[in-house]
Amino acid sequence: MTIAELGTFLRSRRERLSPTDVGLPPGGRRRTPGLRREELALISGVSTSWYTFLEQGRDVRPSAQVLEALARALALTGDERDHLMRLGGLAPTTPDPGPETIDAGLVDLVEALDPRPAYVTAASFDVLAVNDAARELFGGMTATTGSPANVASWVFTDPRAREVLVDREEVARGVLARLRAATARHPDDARVAAVVETLRRESAEAAAWWSRQDVREDRSGTKRVRHPRLGEITLAHTVLHPAERPDLTLVVYGRCATAGRA
Repeated sequence: MTIAELGTFLRSRRERLSPTDVGLPPGGRRRTPGLRREELALISGVSTSWYTFLEQGRDVRPSAQVLEALARALALTGDERDHLMRLGGLAPTTPDPGPETIDAGLVDLVEALDPRPAYVTAASFDVLAVNDAARELFGGMTATTGSPANVASWVFTDPRAREVLVDREEVARGVLARLRAATARHPDDARVAAVVETLRRESAEAAAWWSRQDVREDRSGTKRVRHPRLGEITLAHTVLHPAERPDLTLVVYGRCATAGRA
């Protein structure tokens, strides 16, 4: 992770705000979208020249207080604020766990959860364990070309994902946002970097959306899917991280919330 990435992220968040969003008068015509640098510097209490150096990726090291002020001024979400801190070197990153392996007990747990769909992924979205219910529900997710199977690759490059995921674009954007968060949490993880590079090369959507700098952490929620037997359904899912391996993610789908005809 470099200081240049911090500057790129700050610029992307600045450009999405208008003066009226932060209580400033709209002003005259603007050549570029969003707040001007001097406007952000004003509302965050940072000098314009120093902020400019930061956004340009010069070798300046912001304090936690400065980044907190910028986070407030930019109205960052909690996930974005944490990402900003990591880019600034002020939040702990997760050490590279080495080869992506999984404890046999966790594999047994995933199998025992059947008939509830469940799977375990690494920070790179590589699938490390999956049960039969998940294989049926996400047709082809664990049978993607290449090894290992990868959720992000399936969502972006496998046509079957468009058939299974009712809100496929929303899911894809969320996957990419979580991958960006993973690059900051695991800056030395070669597999995470390789997955991002492959997606940007093989998917026009991923290449275009990556520049948006969206960030999101894992969280529980619901997903609409087209089930091969039940038709279109909405499933609640719970996201868990094993205490000994917080870099791994266990996703468990619960009971059908709604069901309808496909």
